[in-house]
Amino acid sequence: MAAAEPPAIYDELLDLLADTTDVDRLLAFRLSDKRQARLDELLQRNRDGLLTEADRGELDEFERLEHLGRMLKARARHFECPD
Repeated sequence: MAAAEPPAIYDELLDLLADTTDVDRLLAFRLSDKRQARLDELLQRNRDGLLTEADRGELDEFERLEHLGRMLKARARHFECPD
């Protein structure tokens, strides 16, 4: 099953954020130690088959935001060094 295309608004929003954000700060962004520890815990619970429904929702949200962050960083690199 193919992944659904994100709405065009994502492209426009990503372009805006990538073009108007401090690129170095954006590229250096990492989760706080507390958030990283929580993500690691959720990933381990997932591997162990122990996720609750609430855990699944939280992990899904981490995954959505991680994907958005990757797309934003890619756009920021493009605006920093366009072809």
